[in-house]
Amino acid sequence: MFTRVTLAAVIAMTPFTHTRVVSANPADTTPHVLDGIVNAIALVGGTVVVGGSFSEVADAGRTTTYPRANVFAFELATGRVLPGFAPVVDGPVHALAAGAGSTVYVGGDFPAVNRSRARALARLNLADGSLVRGFTPRVGGGMVSTLAGRGRHLYAGGDFTSPRTALARLDAVTGAADPRFTIEPGLPRTPKAKVYALAASADRLVVDGSFTTLDGQPRPQLGVIDIGTPTPSVANWRTGAYEPECMADVFPSYVRGLDLSPDGSYFVVVTTGGPVSSRLRLCDSAARFETYKTSQRVTPTWVNYTGGDSLYSVAATGAAVYVGGHQRWMDNPRGRDSVGPGAVPREGIAALNPRTGKVLPWNPGRERGIGVKAFLAHQTGLLVGSDTTRLGREYHARIGMFPLP
Repeated sequence: MFTRVTLAAVIAMTPFTHTRVVSANPADTTPHVLDGIVNAIALVGGTVVVGGSFSEVADAGRTTTYPRANVFAFELATGRVLPGFAPVVDGPVHALAAGAGSTVYVGGDFPAVNRSRARALARLNLADGSLVRGFTPRVGGGMVSTLAGRGRHLYAGGDFTSPRTALARLDAVTGAADPRFTIEPGLPRTPKAKVYALAASADRLVVDGSFTTLDGQPRPQLGVIDIGTPTPSVANWRTGAYEPECMADVFPSYVRGLDLSPDGSYFVVVTTGGPVSSRLRLCDSAARFETYKTSQRVTPTWVNYTGGDSLYSVAATGAAVYVGGHQRWMDNPRGRDSVGPGAVPREGIAALNPRTGKVLPWNPGRERGIGVKAFLAHQTGLLVGSDTTRLGREYHARIGMFPLP
């Protein structure tokens, strides 16, 4: 099936600003993922697309089970699983991004989709799950772990080696690498350079990963790129916050999720890393940074520590900064895999004050498991993807939603 895309019909990625914290009572209409893990969520119009590593999903009432190979879709308003969208993705899905014309970009660690070659990145029609013809990104040498759409461009990060190393800007229609975007992550802490997460605003691209340089400039695990000009460049923004090691043998690189605020003025990074004895290291923490500071010594506006438990995902909505992982506590800077003075219990999910970083009263709770791997804030609430079945003290297998009250 061919999807016609005009110059005006390009990727739209509109950040949603919430004026209040979402309800702690999950919606009853979301379907269930019956095995595996959810790694990514995207919203295409009124359709939620869910990706991960799984083989079966069920409707909200658990009356009908659908075989699904690592990706499926449902109606946001009703929770109805889309019967026609059942592509066969031959491997885990790690990233999703909304496309124009009722399409979705799917990134991960797979060689094919629908028995057709589509290594690590594909564009699919929501109507029937078919590949969109003409989109040929030619990713090779590794996986795609994160995607972000902005205007006519699709930004992709991972540990791939072509068409660029770990980070690329692609044409949203053809998948061709933009020759003007040549910024390369380098000198990684891991055997290969890897971008774990990225987020884009109108003129800034924030990336984190195992790299220590961007275009040869020191940017240990975190950098900001100016995309507001025809030829992008590394911004005059540098922090040494992620230069110190955590548990180097286990977590040589420990940054994980990040998200820009709705107005793009700040972003929050979450990390793994293990319990350490110094607050000078941002292991197992959430930290806010100001996007437009012009400095080679940017420091966090605030830091919130779990005390030794990993955080993987973050969503900044204006009213709150939601963080998810397998944490037991927040506000726990003196904890060492233990509860420290002033620690606040927050099992698996928490909301932080965007201004101070302190934990908010919101406390729905969830089974810890591996942790929350995906958030998606939208106009009517917050979608959550993980590997467990209890959310807000109810059964919501691996996908759920907290509505705005």
